[in-house]
Amino acid sequence: MGCDGGTIPKRHELVKGPKKVEKVDKDAELVAQWNYCALSQEILRRPIVACELGRLYNKDAVIEFLLDKSSEKALGKAASHIKSIKNVTELRLSDNPAWEGDRGNTKGDKHDDLQRARFICPVVGLEMNGRHRFCFLRCCGCVFSERALKEIKAEVCHTCGAAFQEDDVIVLNGTKEDVAALQGRMEERRLRARLGKKAKKPKAAEAVSKPGVGEGTSQVKPEEPGLDSQDKKTTPAPRSAANGGSSGKVGKPPGAATKRSIADSGESEAYKSIFTTHSSAKRSKEESAHWVTHTSYCF
Repeated sequence: MGCDGGTIPKRHELVKGPKKVEKVDKDAELVAQWNYCALSQEILRRPIVACELGRLYNKDAVIEFLLDKSSEKALGKAASHIKSIKNVTELRLSDNPAWEGDRGNTKGDKHDDLQRARFICPVVGLEMNGRHRFCFLRCCGCVFSERALKEIKAEVCHTCGAAFQEDDVIVLNGTKEDVAALQGRMEERRLRARLGKKAKKPKAAEAVSKPGVGEGTSQVKPEEPGLDSQDKKTTPAPRSAANGGSSGKVGKPPGAATKRSIADSGESEAYKSIFTTHSSAKRSKEESAHWVTHTSYCF
């Protein structure tokens, strides 16, 4: 049965207690959020895009995700809300001059300072390492720290000068409350876009139909009653003797087309020789067809 031979078991070896909740290292979580793509888990490299929930992606990873039609696409929960490339915004990031990267790590023995960020705020100079809140503008893609937007209040972008509204400001890698608020704004924005498209369809159909109605009404003009119209009603059309008279036969209208011989036309002789009415096509009695022959030109 065990526990023999002088062994002394302890209580935690015999009694199973509740499992301790594993604590996530905050530093490792910040490094994963701000230095790696949320979809492919690769290191972020330009061009870098952000979704409407404030997550960072590599643009090529998002394009591959949208083009992938396989069943493995369902595993990408981090990008399940991205339906089109229009749902992401390419970011304009400011490089950190103090960040060296792998330039001095030639032997592989250099210590990497994870707190040193690749990008900084262009206004205040804070590093984008997760210690400070950062946000970007959907209208232009410029990235700033939240402190810069609060201290320097303006209705235009601090870098490119593009006008923006409060709805265009999206927090990068925010808290759960920030993500929930951004998700609600995203759903409202997409609902307004769908309703706008539905409202444009009947307007476009009316715009197509109205020009046709206008053209039809403009072409048909009502005749004003005058002396000419009264004369037309009172005076009957004269009948000519050539149109029938007593015989009752209706003659051809004067505007009807009459048959015209090709010999009377002004075409060249080469063109006239194609037709059977030309003089070169007529043959004498001796040259006419024999009963044995197949055509009138075999003799």
